[in-house]
Amino acid sequence: MEEKKLDVKSIIGFVLIFGILIYMFYQNKPTPEALEEQKAKQEQVEANEAEKTDSNIVEETKPPTLNLQDSVAVANYKSQIGAFGFTAPNEGSTVLENDVLYLKISNKGGHVVEAKMKHFVTYDSVPVYLIKDGNGSFGLNFSTSDNRSLNTKDLFFEPSLTNENGNKVLSLKAKTSNNQFLEYRYEMKPGEYLVDFTVRSQGLDRIINESKPVTLDWRLKGIRHSKSIAYENRYTRLTYNHEDDKISKLSEGSDDEETEESLKWISYRQHFFSSILATDEPFKTGELSSKNLVEEESRTFGFTKDYASVLPLEVKGGELSKNMYWYFGPTDVKVLSKYEDLGLEDSIPFGWGIFGWINRYVFTPFYSLLSSYFPYGIAIIIMTILVRLAMSPVTYKSYLSQAKMKVLKPEITELGEKYKDNAMKKQQETMKLYSKAGVSPMSGCVPALLQMPIFYALFMFFPTSFALRQKSFLWADDLSSYDTIFEWTTNIPLISTFYGNHVSLFPILASIAIFFYMMMTTGQNMPTQPGMPNMKFIMYLMPFMMLIFFNNYASGLSLYYFVSNLITIGIMLVIKNVILDNDKIHAQIQENKKKPKKENKFQRKMREMMEQAEAQKKK
Repeated sequence: MEEKKLDVKSIIGFVLIFGILIYMFYQNKPTPEALEEQKAKQEQVEANEAEKTDSNIVEETKPPTLNLQDSVAVANYKSQIGAFGFTAPNEGSTVLENDVLYLKISNKGGHVVEAKMKHFVTYDSVPVYLIKDGNGSFGLNFSTSDNRSLNTKDLFFEPSLTNENGNKVLSLKAKTSNNQFLEYRYEMKPGEYLVDFTVRSQGLDRIINESKPVTLDWRLKGIRHSKSIAYENRYTRLTYNHEDDKISKLSEGSDDEETEESLKWISYRQHFFSSILATDEPFKTGELSSKNLVEEESRTFGFTKDYASVLPLEVKGGELSKNMYWYFGPTDVKVLSKYEDLGLEDSIPFGWGIFGWINRYVFTPFYSLLSSYFPYGIAIIIMTILVRLAMSPVTYKSYLSQAKMKVLKPEITELGEKYKDNAMKKQQETMKLYSKAGVSPMSGCVPALLQMPIFYALFMFFPTSFALRQKSFLWADDLSSYDTIFEWTTNIPLISTFYGNHVSLFPILASIAIFFYMMMTTGQNMPTQPGMPNMKFIMYLMPFMMLIFFNNYASGLSLYYFVSNLITIGIMLVIKNVILDNDKIHAQIQENKKKPKKENKFQRKMREMMEQAEAQKKK
């Protein structure tokens, strides 16, 4: 018998595989603090909502008209109010809402200071806010004709709320006179998360310095919505679309910034919700940045990322005119697909390449169809069954290859004994045996490689599918997040860092299932693989990695792999005990040996190289 020595190259390979998987799963390694449930609930939802007037003007007193020509006085009104003789304006706000979206727009600056989703709540049952308590700002920066700077965030606008053809229209004007003003116009349609937004000026050609650019400055800090801020942060990202429909992204795990051209929209995604600024006519350039806040904000658990965009607006004839759109709503394919002309659906993280294609055009619509008829957890199980049945021919081919290798095991062992002192010759004779028998040792790997696109597509589908958000099944209260059967608050070194401060049951079940699956496949065939005496290590490594990494991932993904491995085990038992006949396989191999085998160019080249190596060794 050949002694099974420790193969250093195999161990190095396992370490590299383990390192790659760690990189894939822990690009944003969760901190112990990020896994604690210490965030204080927001004490109020909206104190003044009950006091809204019929006109939705929260403050009926209009602010005094300000003189835009005195830009320094406006920009510094707080510190210089006495010097210029202004009366402190009324900092009122205006509410713009429909049946799905609530916006509060400040009269000072004319920008949204609150954006609330009416039909969604966070993990702790607080309404979902995208903008609240000063986490977002929007304004225009431009130079006046006397080369002084003006920021519209310091201007006060007069609100006028009207109803036009069933749509609510809010016009906010900062005036120098009745015919000279800067206007922000918001138009909200019933049942829509998309709000038309127009910036225009009238009669300000003598004030705006056309030789210097007017820039739009949009900033937002992503508010935490999920029970694990580290998990949420993995899918919180700045995404943008070029004029040629190329989708690009800033880093999700570290600080990043880019200067880009021809931008059609910029999305500040906060996992399952997005704040998007889109336009009909692309922004010529844009300075975009994203700062990771999870580590530095870990004690307050408040925010995920700090986004910023600086975009130039074109001035024509001394006047501004730009049509844009605000989207404040769910990152849901059902909602975003309605805005096909703007391409907002592309902001959803389906994945890249073929993986994204599979998610977008196969799994997403397929699961949406199933979940419209069945409970969400049952829909996952049904989808799993159908996917495994579709992949059963691949499973059959893989197991057939393993059965052939098992039949050849005695002959391979004999060759190992015969050439135990000559590894090169043993390899040559083994390959000849494979060739004569019509068996390829790689044929069992090819089916596994074919399943990799499915694996990665599902790895992206379950954590980002809005359809799974806060949908329960059995003991899991949210299929888009991890399930919990036991948790603790004490920080345990290494365990808290890599595993977490909780125990999820679905990953445990999935790990057990994959262990038995690997025993049926890799386990029975490992000793027959020349040059790989330590492959049995994988049988224990893979379930262990699944147990560790999936503990903090979507429970829907663990449910899928648990059911998938159970079904695969069942299929393989049927193939082994009903379909395959080892005696027939053995007879077929013997027949193949008798047939002359014609070498292809690759096989001939490999044989010649091995013969040359053997001859060189003899010399």
